[in-house]
Amino acid sequence: MLKIYNTLTRSKQEFVPITPGKVNMYVCGMTVYDFCHLGHARVMVVFDVVRRWLRASGFEVNYVRNITDIDDKIIKRAQENNEPMSALTERFIRAMDEDAAALGIEKPDHEPRATQYVQGMLDMIEVLRKNGLAYQAADGDVNYAVRKFEGYGKLSGKSLDDLRAGDRVAVDMAKQDPLDFVLWKRAKEGEPSWPSPWGEGRPGWHIECSVMSSSLLGKHFDIHGGGQDLQFPHHENEIAQSEGAHRCTFVNTWMHNGFVRVDNEKMSKSLGNFFTVREILAKYDPEMVRFFITRAHYRSPLNYSDQHLDDAKHALTRLYTALKDFDVKAGAVDWSNPHAAKFRAAMNDDFNTSEAVAVLFELANEVNKLNSAAEAQLLKSLAAVLGLLQRAPKEFFQGRLAGVNAMRLTSTGTLTPLQGLAETEITARITARAAAKKLKNYAEADRIRKELLEAGIVLEDTAKGTTWRRA
Repeated sequence: MLKIYNTLTRSKQEFVPITPGKVNMYVCGMTVYDFCHLGHARVMVVFDVVRRWLRASGFEVNYVRNITDIDDKIIKRAQENNEPMSALTERFIRAMDEDAAALGIEKPDHEPRATQYVQGMLDMIEVLRKNGLAYQAADGDVNYAVRKFEGYGKLSGKSLDDLRAGDRVAVDMAKQDPLDFVLWKRAKEGEPSWPSPWGEGRPGWHIECSVMSSSLLGKHFDIHGGGQDLQFPHHENEIAQSEGAHRCTFVNTWMHNGFVRVDNEKMSKSLGNFFTVREILAKYDPEMVRFFITRAHYRSPLNYSDQHLDDAKHALTRLYTALKDFDVKAGAVDWSNPHAAKFRAAMNDDFNTSEAVAVLFELANEVNKLNSAAEAQLLKSLAAVLGLLQRAPKEFFQGRLAGVNAMRLTSTGTLTPLQGLAETEITARITARAAAKKLKNYAEADRIRKELLEAGIVLEDTAKGTTWRRA
């Protein structure tokens, strides 16, 4: 059976869905005021793989990933840009979709936006107020009374006394307790706002996920995921809100992926080691980035460096090389096959993609050794569960992406098709080289090979003719 590490219990547990055969899963998505960074890419890839494996295991999955389109950072950026907030958020939602598509991430079943659920937030805040868990402060904000919710801190393992003494608690004289957090913010001049029983204002960050998840998945659902940085306070506050309002268990299984580090340091704009997805895609094929993320276990730290991406490139090339001589497509998997059984055991052990990828390399060795189309087809089918190896090998080696063009980053931050030698130009030069060789003009043939190599095109002469790939 599938076992998942549950952050709430701090242990691996057998996964049993609330409704047999169906899984409801919610993942905290992006706050859309800037381009997605590598940390966002990891969340998207990790839970894309989780969803794929749940489906491969026979579950019907209802996957919700929200979009935060109202937030302090969004308002500030829109004001700095002197543009409407809606224009800013639409622009970065489009950019997020481009990045996700390039990385082979399937769209969630639902992608709710916070601004679409404001009435639901008002309704939940009113329930919390009636339940004695929310109050309006002197400054007009409506806050959650943390000490009145029994069990606060159970997800993060933090006690109220530890939190009170910690430096993460901001002092706010309007609050009844420094631990209390805002549910509804009083409107400030020039900010977007909505009418409410407590005056014009806008929702706090935490309330949106409680409302969107319960609206689409119900008051009690199976899996809630996100980055490790959201465990406290965001997810802790979601539990307090949802269970305080609905008076039932909110989520059975909490999943958190590990942090992203850059050259063994925390990724941070202040350290100058902050990379957006599109900056990385300007240097590396998107499938190589997906492979780099996938071959690490989702709970482990992910250390980004050019060396690690180059290693991922060489490793992925090895897998595609094993498929080079076979025209096979992904299909149904015979799980009784020893390699397939080993792959399934790895994925059922808390989505251990690191071990699953190791099985792909074992299979690749078998393909090379036995020259077996059946093993090649199994390799492609298992890799499909991870969203890998779905291009024809020729497309991979020649730099053609399935569904998207090879990309480059422009000075304005947009992705455009990568310019280089077109396939027709390459084919024409290979033909000219073949003609030169036929005339025994080897100097000209060598010149053409060198010219192509300088343009990033590697020629390989085989018994069946000359093939090419992008370096």
